[in-house]
Amino acid sequence: MNDFLNATILITGAASGIGAAAAARLAAGGAKKLILVDRDEDRLRDFASSLPCEQRVIAGDVADEQLWAGADLTGLTHALVNAGIAASGPIAETPLAEWRRVMSVNLDGAFLTLQASMRALLRGGRGGAVVLTASVAGVKAEPGIAAYAASKAAVIQLARVAAKEGAPSRIRVNAIAPGGVETRIWTEVPMFKEMAEKMGEASAYKAMASAATPLGRFAKPGEIAEQIAFLLSEHTGFVTGTCLVSDGGYSL
Repeated sequence: MNDFLNATILITGAASGIGAAAAARLAAGGAKKLILVDRDEDRLRDFASSLPCEQRVIAGDVADEQLWAGADLTGLTHALVNAGIAASGPIAETPLAEWRRVMSVNLDGAFLTLQASMRALLRGGRGGAVVLTASVAGVKAEPGIAAYAASKAAVIQLARVAAKEGAPSRIRVNAIAPGGVETRIWTEVPMFKEMAEKMGEASAYKAMASAATPLGRFAKPGEIAEQIAFLLSEHTGFVTGTCLVSDGGYSL
């Protein structure tokens, strides 16, 4: 379990969902320090105070270049590029402003986080590992999710390019592409909100999973966190440039 002794790990989107689950898992795995980023400062600070390791909290928008210019990532060994937002709507009806809103967080934010992380790891000179949270939407086309799907497909390719650039310096970069996960991001999807109002969130998750996922359920955030920890750990020391699809069979 103690795969991350003395590690300093950056996690974005850390206040809830996959980010919070990963922070808890990595802290339990012996991490020395977690650098936690989220725009929900109150939630982030409440969560950080519960962790059994040193924490540094950075409140702000991952797509803000100035946030990264002022971020102290000294000693960084690992990073989880996780912050993201959901969106839906057919291409013909998606305003450019909505497209740009999604790309700003999901792609610009991922790029800036990855850039800052790789710079810190290069300065450290000891290599390291990075995981980017993509989505099965980036590998399987569905109607009504153009902005979100395009942003996540780009994140997967960004991870691959970074893997090639980082390999000579022993920096491994991989992506994970979850399918349905029981997180707050679903509250941003109109169809799920309508179902949850009618039948409750638990029943809404079950109904959506039963309709689309061969395993008949969505993942828990902790399950994805375990897979992220695996990709960040030395157990996958020869793995770089891959995308782990964790979707219960949805993309088959």
